[in-house]
Amino acid sequence: MNWLDSVKFDQDGLIPAIAQDAHTGRILMVAWMNREALQLTAEKKRGVYWSRSRQKLWHKGEESGHIQVVKEIRLDCDADVITLQIEQLGGIACHTGRESCFYRKLDDNQQWQIVDPVLKDPHSIYEHPQHEH
Repeated sequence: MNWLDSVKFDQDGLIPAIAQDAHTGRILMVAWMNREALQLTAEKKRGVYWSRSRQKLWHKGEESGHIQVVKEIRLDCDADVITLQIEQLGGIACHTGRESCFYRKLDDNQQWQIVDPVLKDPHSIYEHPQHEH
């Protein structure tokens, strides 16, 4: 049996993948993988995802240069979520130019506050800025 046969993809053939900084433990982003993306990620040791908006494979960093070097892949107990321990080259995982996609924090007044700085202007990262996931 192929190792991929143990993975429970949803009705659309996808599984959520959580990319986490291997050194700090910070969650950098959540994206989707299909079977091919997961297989390529394991083979290449680079983050490869399925873009639902573009309906195609998305090699993280193909436009931005912010490649994810995969150190470890784990499957949860229900076999329906993947975690990736990664090294984020360039220190930016988010298309907004921030370290993490999780840059908004709910404050005591129940307002979303931006708590992480933009490290690089997204217009200088992408020729045609777009939402990657």
